[in-house]
Amino acid sequence: MIVSTGAGSTGWLSSVFNMANGLHASFGTRSGAFAVQHQMRLDWSDPRLIYVVREPFASKQSGVTMTAGVLEGGEEIVAESLMGENGVIFSDGIETDYLEFNSGAIARVRAARERAILAVG
Repeated sequence: MIVSTGAGSTGWLSSVFNMANGLHASFGTRSGAFAVQHQMRLDWSDPRLIYVVREPFASKQSGVTMTAGVLEGGEEIVAESLMGENGVIFSDGIETDYLEFNSGAIARVRAARERAILAVG
């Protein structure tokens, strides 16, 4: 799952929207000559989080019911790992700075009270 704050919405989240737009342009329904383009960006001060399930795989035992959404201030997602081993949670693509997330581990994801501050020098 990818979770983005307003400060991070121009990075990995932007890539997800670019991929989705490319898929829609190649395989989706077109309206006239152009496919509909979508992009989601939050202001830095926005208290919401955007989440996207990175690989929503439907198996014989499971379906896909939750793929993306917005967490309003105070809301959270609770995720339980079913991975026997090598499950991880990491931030900003820095895999060496991770938390183990193996079978039975539970993660609660919600916005922090603190906000990012942009310093321009």
